[in-house]
Amino acid sequence: MPDDESTTPGTPDGAPAILSRKELQAQSEHGSRTKWYVLGAVGVLLIGGIVAIVAAGGNAKKAAPPATTSTVPAVVATCPLTGTPAPGGVVPPRPALATKIGNYTDDRPSAGLNQADVVFEEPVEGSYTRLVAVFQCQGAALVGDLRSARQPDVAILSQLSNPVFVHAGGITPVLGLLADAPIQDKNVLEGGMGSITLHPSGRYAPYSTFTATAPVWAMVPGDTAPPAPLFTFTPAPQAGAVPGSGLTVHVPFSTEADVTWTWNPSTSSYLRSYSGTRDKLLDGSQTSAANVVVMTVPTFIGPWLENSEGGHEVEVTATGSGPVVVLRDGMAITGTWSRTSLTKPATLTATDGAPITLHPGSTWEELAPQGIPVTTTAAPPPATPSTSARSTPPTTRG
Repeated sequence: MPDDESTTPGTPDGAPAILSRKELQAQSEHGSRTKWYVLGAVGVLLIGGIVAIVAAGGNAKKAAPPATTSTVPAVVATCPLTGTPAPGGVVPPRPALATKIGNYTDDRPSAGLNQADVVFEEPVEGSYTRLVAVFQCQGAALVGDLRSARQPDVAILSQLSNPVFVHAGGITPVLGLLADAPIQDKNVLEGGMGSITLHPSGRYAPYSTFTATAPVWAMVPGDTAPPAPLFTFTPAPQAGAVPGSGLTVHVPFSTEADVTWTWNPSTSSYLRSYSGTRDKLLDGSQTSAANVVVMTVPTFIGPWLENSEGGHEVEVTATGSGPVVVLRDGMAITGTWSRTSLTKPATLTATDGAPITLHPGSTWEELAPQGIPVTTTAAPPPATPSTSARSTPPTTRG
């Protein structure tokens, strides 16, 4: 036998050894233990794998939560002078269009005032008033009657971002003021204005000249810039406004223009009257507005002779500051107006220091001369049954 071959001792030719019972039992026990060790190790590996898979799945859920979607509010285009949604979602690409409207007794009934974005009422000679109706988002098929310009028009127009101004003449000093102001002047008494004038039947001169907004805007096709806002609008009034505090506002310019605005909750608007008589327009509707802003302004009688009766131009100081009362939503909010430049609108601040906001919609701005008593009335308190089951008569608070 070569030296490199070996056999198990005690066995011929390398045959397996014959073990005793004790040795067999020991070997068997050793094999059983080995088998269970192996099975146990496999089990541990399997359980560990399952735990790892479960843990990984849990971590995956934590790492990747369900996708969520967020809705970004759509930007709604609003009309600059009313704060209401623009027609068709787009602010019309055109300037403000201001029209000078008479307000003598024979000038009435007027046309187009309820389609205007803003209307200004200004004092003129003899304690009368005239109007400036401003259009931008809306137009009107008939506006008027058109009358001559006055000194307060410059302060009204200069804040409207180079508006078009339609009027029927004016005295030479006033026409000079308009020529120097940032406006596009359209004097219908000059030549070439026949395309923008209308003369409805039943009216006589000088109360018979009217216009329409469409042909006026057609005269300035290259001007596509809307005006800057004049007011701040919010659907709800600022904190501190008292519900029912602005049932009416009375502005007695004169016996010819003794103006009262009355809150109408059914239409959520203020309705205009003269000396208790409803102010009716040519289309039969009553003059109305969502907001009424009454600014008390310094006025004085100027040196310019305005008419053949000897009436002198009433001039308004439109910068500085003064009292203001704003009516919206049946509420009266008192405070102060301040204006630093004719090219900027007035800032309206409530008595408590908060900015005064208007309800989205049309606005009338009354320029009341100092000394004119501007009074508001509140809604009467609710009737309360007395001990005798009779109602207490309501009272009006000024």
